[in-house]
Amino acid sequence: MLTRLPVWILVGSVMLALNAGFINSVALLSFASNAVSHVTGTATILADGVVTGQSALVLHTATIVLSFIGGAVLSGIIVGNEALALGRRYGLALAIEALLLIAAWKAFHMNHMAAEWLASAACGLQNAMVATYSGSVIRTTHLTGIVSDLGAALGNLLSGRGMLKAQFALQSAIFVAFIAGAILGSLLFRRFGYDAVLVNGVWVGFVALCYVFMLARRKRELSC
Repeated sequence: MLTRLPVWILVGSVMLALNAGFINSVALLSFASNAVSHVTGTATILADGVVTGQSALVLHTATIVLSFIGGAVLSGIIVGNEALALGRRYGLALAIEALLLIAAWKAFHMNHMAAEWLASAACGLQNAMVATYSGSVIRTTHLTGIVSDLGAALGNLLSGRGMLKAQFALQSAIFVAFIAGAILGSLLFRRFGYDAVLVNGVWVGFVALCYVFMLARRKRELSC
């Protein structure tokens, strides 16, 4: 179980959750009005389309879900393991995510549905990239599991069983960062339109560089 929280994990999780809240906010406010950082609501809309016989809706929502899955598959190919550990190819995965978001920016400007597919693939890649650390589940693109875990932790505290403070701090930080990212995404979308997505792509590229530099520094320290 998570009892100690390395600073790089906390900072990285916050930066990625901020990104997910941002892109999901822009996608919901866009011409297509669909979420891209999770698939629960999209799958429900898909199911309703099946019941009502709306083939176009079924096709569109299915492609969003499949794009998310495709991003997760790509993460599995690149990173290879869901357990968070320094040295894995997160820098490459994040660089590809940044490229997907920049491509989504171009597609949003063209009012093309590919924008949602690309943004959803980026979120699927990110969500699968970091799944567990020290027995704790880490998800940065949606809040359902995070909120459930926070509620359970508070229930344990109130019942006198205590709580894992490091885990609670991590999940609280992810929750706040996702909301902050959504607020920022909404503000920038209303100010700059789809150019806000370009900010998103640059941000993820920055996170990738931070990881690469941190990893290089750690290797130099270990070699000394």
